[in-house]
Order: sequence, then structure tokens, then C-alpha cells
Amino acid sequence: MDIYLVGGAVRDKLLGIVPTEHDWVVVGAEPQELEQLGFRTVGSDFPVFLHPDTGEEYALARTERKNGHGYQGFVFHTDVTVTLEQDLSRRDLTINAIAETPDGELVDPYGGQRDIANKQLRHVSEAFTEDPLRVLRVARFAARFRHLGFTIADETLQLMKAIAASGELQYLTPERVWRETLKALSEGSPRTYIEVLRECGALPILFPELEQLFGVPQRADFHPEVDTGIHLLMALDQATQLSDRPEVRFAVMMHDLGKGITPADILPRHIGHEEAGVPLVEAFCERLRVPNRFRRLAIIVTRYHLRCHKIKGLRPGTVLKVLKGLDIFRRPELLPCFLLACEADARGRTGFEDSAYPAAPWLQDLAEQVKTITSAEFIAAGLSGAAIGEAMDSKRLECIANYKRKHDDQRDHD
Repeated sequence: MDIYLVGGAVRDKLLGIVPTEHDWVVVGAEPQELEQLGFRTVGSDFPVFLHPDTGEEYALARTERKNGHGYQGFVFHTDVTVTLEQDLSRRDLTINAIAETPDGELVDPYGGQRDIANKQLRHVSEAFTEDPLRVLRVARFAARFRHLGFTIADETLQLMKAIAASGELQYLTPERVWRETLKALSEGSPRTYIEVLRECGALPILFPELEQLFGVPQRADFHPEVDTGIHLLMALDQATQLSDRPEVRFAVMMHDLGKGITPADILPRHIGHEEAGVPLVEAFCERLRVPNRFRRLAIIVTRYHLRCHKIKGLRPGTVLKVLKGLDIFRRPELLPCFLLACEADARGRTGFEDSAYPAAPWLQDLAEQVKTITSAEFIAAGLSGAAIGEAMDSKRLECIANYKRKHDDQRDHD
């Protein structure tokens, strides 16, 4: 048997990036041979083997044939006659279709090194169109390598448009769409993922709520960029700079969905878009089976981001309602992520990219003070039942009022 390092590890080494994982392809072997060497079989579609010591994946060289719809509509063929070149030919992009021998020699039958030098994301063959998931994968690689100057080859973009127009994207499972989207949100330029999907016609099919934002006007005095879709991309840029947490970036991606359904007769105002957006976020998360930690943060950011921007001017009772809505007493870990998302929204506007966001430290500090108020002292005072909650809220309101007064006095003094 011959064993080659393939895919991302080879590509990343050529780009000067330290590989985080290694995948291997085995040519000229039967499954029994690997099993006798202690490899463990995983996967149901085709044989993949885990190395007994490293746990890295070794796959038998294979070919594939389209026989159905979507990502799973393939029949795979593996045997000792399948060559390395045949295996590489079924891969998505030329930069991912380079193999390396144990001696460090590169096997590059489809010009991956050339495309790395030219910073091009190019399909390997016309078989690219058989797998609709590749639309999302190419968009994700564009997001990953945007900082290096990579762009999608024109002919590859045309194939992506053909896939979008074919209806095949509708057969992708929610889990696969979410998995690629989550990876894209963790890349260096998540906005590029959205831009590429939009350019090839996939965004209205996969994420119609996002497509609906483009072309929707906002008040120019608050949003000099005017277009809500452009604001989304700008806010996502800010979220990427502020945090590497994908849940923060996802919440920013979701936060203005309500503006996509604002009645035309009240534009460019978006009265009540926060609450109007919540059902859209819930439906999006339900459709893609988004994990609860992403869903929870996205909903509170959608519902409360505008109040966060105005938090210093709100009445104590309204501030307390916001703090309770943010669930700071049961899930205090949500608040820092919420504040990052709100800051990204505030700075994701033309001319405001480098602006300070004083609402964040103000609300974080207030929350820490309010959280020190517990039921213990009221139980000790003999209160019980609903009276405890009422007394706690009364003291919380007093705490908020004093905090606001202190900061107002300090601001007047400054």
C-alpha cells in the first residue's frame, strides 16, 4: 500500500500555515489490511480508518458516482485499482487536491500549486456541480483566505450559480448547512461567506431572511450607509474584530432580521423591529437546528440591542426589565457576549467604526452591583413567598437609581 498526506494539511503547509489536522489517503489496500494493523473503522458511507496511535483519519482511495439529490446522493467505490489521481479528481478545489508522499514530494495533477500562487479558488473538474454542499464550502474557504487575497475563479463562480439555479441546494440537510455556516462564522471574514452566497444566488435559497435585508433603507442620520444589508456586513466585520466567539458573530448576523419585514409605508423608520425580529430568529434557528447557546444569545441581542444603546437614559424600572430579560441572575455568562454584539452593531455604521461604546462598561458594572442583592437578607428578616421577590426588586430599583444618579453627577462634574 502507498500512503499520502492529502487535502488541508498539504495546502496549509504551502500557505505557511501550521496544519491543525492531518488526513491521509491509502492507495492499493484492502480494508482488512488496515484492520490487521490496528486501525479502527468509522463512517457509514465509505471506509474511513482511525490510526491506532494518532487517531488521524486514513481513507481508502475512492471514486464516486452521483445517484441522487444533495450531499448524500452518491455511490462510492473503493478497491486496490483506484489511483491517487482518481481520488484527487473528486475533490472540490485544486488547492485541496494536492498530495504529499512520505518523502515530501508533492503530487499535484490538477494545478493546485499554481492556484495557490495565483490566489485562486478553482474547481477540480465539472463533477464539482454534482455536490451542492460545495457552494457553501467554497464560500467558507473564501471567508477563510480573504485576508490572503484569495478570490473565486470566474468559471467556478459560474458553476456555483448553476448549482443554485438547479434546485439542488434545497436537498442539503439542515445539519450540513449549519455546520458549514458555523465554520464560516469562525473564519477571518464571515461577511465574505454571506457575500459569496449572495453573489452566486444561494443566499435567498438558504437564508432568505438575510437576503431580504439588502436594499432596505434606514434613516441616514443613524445609519449613513443606509442599506440594512450593508449594515449587516459592517456589523459582522466589527463582531469579527471584537470577538472570536462564533455565537457573538451569529447573534450579530441575526440582530436586524425584523427590518426585513418593515412595512414599506413607514420606511426608512423601523419602529418595533427588535420584537418583530424575534420570531424570525426563532424560525431560522428551528429550521437549521441551531444549538441553544447560539439561539439564546441571538434572541436577546435581537430583542434588546436598541435598549442597550439607550440604556443610560432609561428609567430604573425599564433598566431592571432589561437586566431580567438578559437573564443576568441565572446566566451571567450571556451579558459579556450580549454587550460585544451590541457594540458591533453600534460600530457597524459608516463613520462609527472606531467609536467608543460606553454603554457596555456602564451596564456591565451596574449588573455586577445588582447581582449582589440576594434573597438571604430578606429571608432573615422574616419575609417569605412573593414578598421576597418584591423586596428584592425594590432594592434592585434603588440600586439602579443610585447608580444612575452617581454617574449622572460624575458626568456633570466632568
